[in-house]
Amino acid sequence: MKIHNIKYLLIAVFMLIFSACDPIVDEQHLSDSTDVAGVQLVATQTPPGGNKITLSMNTPGVTGYWDYGLDKALTNEVTIVYPIPGKSTFTFVGTLGATFFTKTIDVQVDRIDTRLDQDWYDLVSEDTAAGKTWVFDGVGGDGRNWWYMSPDEANGGKDKWDVVWWNAGGSGDVVPVDASGKMHFDLNGAANYNHYTTKTATPTKGSFKLDIKNKLLTISNSKMLGYEAGNADGIYEVIELTETRLVLHLTKSDTYGTGWTFIFKPE
Repeated sequence: MKIHNIKYLLIAVFMLIFSACDPIVDEQHLSDSTDVAGVQLVATQTPPGGNKITLSMNTPGVTGYWDYGLDKALTNEVTIVYPIPGKSTFTFVGTLGATFFTKTIDVQVDRIDTRLDQDWYDLVSEDTAAGKTWVFDGVGGDGRNWWYMSPDEANGGKDKWDVVWWNAGGSGDVVPVDASGKMHFDLNGAANYNHYTTKTATPTKGSFKLDIKNKLLTISNSKMLGYEAGNADGIYEVIELTETRLVLHLTKSDTYGTGWTFIFKPE
């Protein structure tokens, strides 16, 4: 038995020794096809100065994606209908082969001559530069549903946004500190957002992103109206967006750990 054990041990040792000597490796080294200066970015507006823009990266051997602020396009060329007049900067993120890089191109939009998706007009009005103000669709203790706890993900989450677990605002049990406040959205040179704790308070200025494809509204560097039940990341699910009604939802509120629903109307 001992002789057999020694024999197998020696065989294993020899196999390890021989496998460790002169391994055969098929090495492929990546190399750059150009440098960042050689990457050609082109923006074409149809018509010139308008808000329908084709962004192209025209250098062979380079791959990547476009980040145009409101969304990303995982391709070298994309055509967008951009909602913001003025000068905007678009970014191409890519690889030269071995090196990752980012490069930007500036585009001047003089006018909105290609109509936007209707959701933009519902949120900020037809006068996109002037914008639109939204307030809560109710007041504390009115018995209506406008700021309330709704089911968590395990109990239906977003699909049960209209199920009321606790009508905090409508019952008057807990009224948000900004219940009499407002929020304003506009596209005057940028996607601007202002939060007001009261109608006459100094606003907290930030920005917003409306992701129409994924039905999400993101608030950055400011607060959502009713933020006490909100989330630190500022990302809210858009349940309904019309000219007269905005319904937002969280599947998990940072404060309460449950779903939460926010309902607004134009001021």
